[in-house]
Amino acid sequence: MQSLKELYKIGNGPSSSHTMGPKRAVKMFKEKNKEADKFKVKLYGSLALTGKGHLTDYIILETLKPIETEIEFDTKMECKIHPNTLDIIAYKNGKVIDEMRFYSIGGGTIKTDEASDFEIPEIYKLNKFEEIKAYCSKKNINLCEYVYEVEGKEEITNYLQEVWGAMQEAVTRGLNTTGTIPGRLKLKRKAKSIYDFRLDNETPEIRKGRLLSSFAYAVSEENASGGVIVTAPTCGACGVLPAVLYYMKIENNCSDEKIIEGLAIAGLIGNIIKKNASISGAECGCQAEIGTACSMAAAASAYLLGLDIDRIENSAEVAMEHHLGLTCDPVYGYVQIPCIERNAVAASRAIDAAYLSMFLGQHKSIPFDMVVETMYETGKDLQSHYRETSEGGLAKKYCRNKYYNKEMDIEKE
Repeated sequence: MQSLKELYKIGNGPSSSHTMGPKRAVKMFKEKNKEADKFKVKLYGSLALTGKGHLTDYIILETLKPIETEIEFDTKMECKIHPNTLDIIAYKNGKVIDEMRFYSIGGGTIKTDEASDFEIPEIYKLNKFEEIKAYCSKKNINLCEYVYEVEGKEEITNYLQEVWGAMQEAVTRGLNTTGTIPGRLKLKRKAKSIYDFRLDNETPEIRKGRLLSSFAYAVSEENASGGVIVTAPTCGACGVLPAVLYYMKIENNCSDEKIIEGLAIAGLIGNIIKKNASISGAECGCQAEIGTACSMAAAASAYLLGLDIDRIENSAEVAMEHHLGLTCDPVYGYVQIPCIERNAVAASRAIDAAYLSMFLGQHKSIPFDMVVETMYETGKDLQSHYRETSEGGLAKKYCRNKYYNKEMDIEKE
């Protein structure tokens, strides 16, 4: 597995696989071909089908400025390796001087057909939770200590402090911003109104739901508006983990130091899924994004609640198990409906999964590694129109019914 720095990336939304990944690819290719006077970028699969809504063409053009760039959306080519495929071609005086194929595999990570300077080294030698748990038991260390051992404590904690800072800033910005989210849906921001909502006799349970939802909405609305967020593990699922950690800080008085440790453990869970399955909605549906985010947040919650390694595993497993089969069907290709709301639901589920694990004790019916494998197989079995193409599910129904909602001021087509 790669460093957690490759999982947690600080950058602009709205999509890690559609903006961060392609941006990274064209930037690297541009550096490699400094003499080029023209570029052509061909987008395939999900990048072609939902690239407009995800601002893929915009970020590519911005990154390759001032060099002339042509973008082609090819929705017909079969993507045999990964549904987020792009070709980049460099020209000099009208002749092709270089060409490369990239795959944006989720979370802003890119791969190529062959090992090259673009490949990121793997620093974790253990790739399964069962292996890591056995190693931790043998050395009498916990999961965050294992991360520190592999990554170097000072280096990774410094980075995770930046990550936590960016997450908190996204929450506070989102809570203090009103108006309309950019895009055809013209959705109004809801985070502040949710946070400000009060009942005369607010119960602890209602307060919990209100705060978690407002925090998740805040980050997700920042993402949808192109604001700075942290992939956790993706842009589309970036609101879950910050919402849970922010809640644990203000309601459970968790210190920043403890939260950094929780971030390390959450990152380890995300890394295991990324290595053995997928965190890409285009490859495995929203279970790979929101499901993974929920598992990461559940594991962090369990740790912050003082649970042992077995219950941390149970928490992560429960969170993923109950997202199996979740489709990725963004309306008009925007990371807005149903994405923003899903982040809020998953944040509550994450904490609930941790508490359920506490109540169940050492419940080991389904190991975490098994549910990760199941998620990947389930994702591959999903029909392609349920994997971030906007050609199925809610996206299809919404457009087919020519839905009209006065509050969002959407015009009939």
